[in-house]
Amino acid sequence: MSCAQNNCIEKPAPLKGKSEIILNRKGYTVSYNKDNKIPNWVAWHLISEHVEGKYKRTGGYQEDSEVPEPRATKEDYDSTRWSHGHMCPAADNKWDKRAMMESNLLTNICPQDRSLNSGLWNAIERNCRKWAIEYGDLYIVCGPVLLNKVHETIGENKIVVPEALFKVILCLKPNPKAIGFIIRNNEGKKKRDQYINTVDEVERITGIDFFPALPDDIENVVEANANLDDWR
Repeated sequence: MSCAQNNCIEKPAPLKGKSEIILNRKGYTVSYNKDNKIPNWVAWHLISEHVEGKYKRTGGYQEDSEVPEPRATKEDYDSTRWSHGHMCPAADNKWDKRAMMESNLLTNICPQDRSLNSGLWNAIERNCRKWAIEYGDLYIVCGPVLLNKVHETIGENKIVVPEALFKVILCLKPNPKAIGFIIRNNEGKKKRDQYINTVDEVERITGIDFFPALPDDIENVVEANANLDDWR
């Protein structure tokens, strides 16, 4: 569902002091950083009807011609220890051919530890699809966490490798609640419960203001609390 159709509840506030190019895709919105050649964040509204679909991944990862060069290419990832880490998962875009294609644009990708990509990160993605079915819909934002002053890069185009990744998840029905995760980009086999954070804490670490379209009385409560028991 496009941002325009749901009042952009999932879209963070404009960033301060960072490169930001906003790209509106069919299945998600991305804030792209031309300096780091990775997204600042990717946000989408996951509804229960989008959890299943007939469209499968084809054509591999694609260079995004809508952002300036130098930019990520498939070759930048070749012969590295890093996998193509989807921010908005391909499996959340099986409902539409164009949405699936756009999920494989490299502006929706961060270099991600292979065990994290196939392990804990994948498990949280599957949790989100389960929760979308249970509650009807979710608002999700995820992206890189850059902790060091100097970052590892890969490829000729010097794609920044994040030290960690974050994900925040908002559910408004039947009662508003939210939960956040911050996971080091080398820890894929530990338990999900070790990485739970409040949205407020993820905001503090990333400098991103999440869910600013929410009424303040709801935003202040849900962002200060993160209880996994509410999501079981």
